[in-house]
Amino acid sequence: MMKIALGADHAGYRLKEEIAEHLKKGDRKDHSYGEYEVMDCGTNSEDPVDYPDFGIKAAQAVRDGVCKYGILICGTGVGMSITANKIHRIRAALCHTTQMAKLCRKHNDANILVLGARVIEPQVAIEMVDIFLATDFAGGRHERRVKKIAQLEMEVH
Repeated sequence: MMKIALGADHAGYRLKEEIAEHLKKGDRKDHSYGEYEVMDCGTNSEDPVDYPDFGIKAAQAVRDGVCKYGILICGTGVGMSITANKIHRIRAALCHTTQMAKLCRKHNDANILVLGARVIEPQVAIEMVDIFLATDFAGGRHERRVKKIAQLEMEVH
């Protein structure tokens, strides 16, 4: 069973809960992949919080191999995206369409999907999650590019 880290701030809390329920129920359109175990990295209410606290926790779970992928949600997705991409070996992609969710996996080997709860509809977000999790990295010419990013990251650290 694949483990997915979910993290959200107060703006993304409701969407995080919907996505968690969706993943646990296994009622996805594409039944070619199995059930998911969800690691809930918070927040647990709509009370105001600081998004980096939850983005860091989920990104570290992916970096450390506790979870294969992560899904982060805040109001626009921008804050969570910036936060997650500060963590070594994380390739977080802020997506607004299903096509972006597919291509960030296929071409960029993204390991975290970032969503903006205030800018996309919940049903579209859930569809994006399904596509992100069902899409494999294409490798080939894309692998060369991802390796260049990883090399840059090593030079910075």
